[in-house]
Amino acid sequence: MEHVNVHSQQPRRPWIVGVSGASGTPYAAAVLRGLLDAGEAVDLVVSRSSRLTLLDETGIAFRDAHWQEDLRTWLARGADGKPDTFAVDPGLFADGTGAAGTGVGDGTRAAGAEATAAVRHWAAGDLAAGPSSGSYPVKGMIVVPASTACVAGIALGLSKDLLQRAASVTLKERRPLVVAVRETPLSGQTLRHLVTLDEAGAVVLPASPAFYAGATHIQDLVDFVAGRALDAAGVPHRLYRRWEGELGGSRKD
Repeated sequence: MEHVNVHSQQPRRPWIVGVSGASGTPYAAAVLRGLLDAGEAVDLVVSRSSRLTLLDETGIAFRDAHWQEDLRTWLARGADGKPDTFAVDPGLFADGTGAAGTGVGDGTRAAGAEATAAVRHWAAGDLAAGPSSGSYPVKGMIVVPASTACVAGIALGLSKDLLQRAASVTLKERRPLVVAVRETPLSGQTLRHLVTLDEAGAVVLPASPAFYAGATHIQDLVDFVAGRALDAAGVPHRLYRRWEGELGGSRKD
């Protein structure tokens, strides 16, 4: 029997992006674009409740069986709702030959296209998915936007769906976890859950845009929050103008 060297090929190590049901789907799209622009691979988990929010905020129905088409439409849409604001490379959802990748939501476990695609999708109810195990190689996870229900589920270790399970695995494996909570005001219970996540090693990142970067468009505010999430994950980007110690510097650009 021929010995197979399991280390002969560099494993794909993506960032997991979990999208929960909180308002703020443009934040998720901006984070996804930022990761892909940085050359990072992405494993995407879109919760069931987030699909209602996405439909309400963008008019896009995210379907497991057509996730590539729906994701392309979503990533191309600007925060102001205008379609085709951003160019999306169709090759991001394909293997090296240009063939379309297979949606994992249909239960397929074949390697092929999914092993090399920049984006891989896992259905939210698939608790046998790769990210549900600590042995599955990933760099970390960004939950954006994170609802208070999602925050509670992660803090309490409920693992009621793949998003929560993947976040729990990220914490137990001591990998970076960024939780971009999007809610206001915050109840005492939610604040306690956020403290629990902070103590467990997560970065709690409120989806709170700043104005010193010279925002002139809603997309600038969205990109600021997405950029701060990528900063917390250690992923380089050029989504916003950084503070350089000069008052009024953004007005001079």
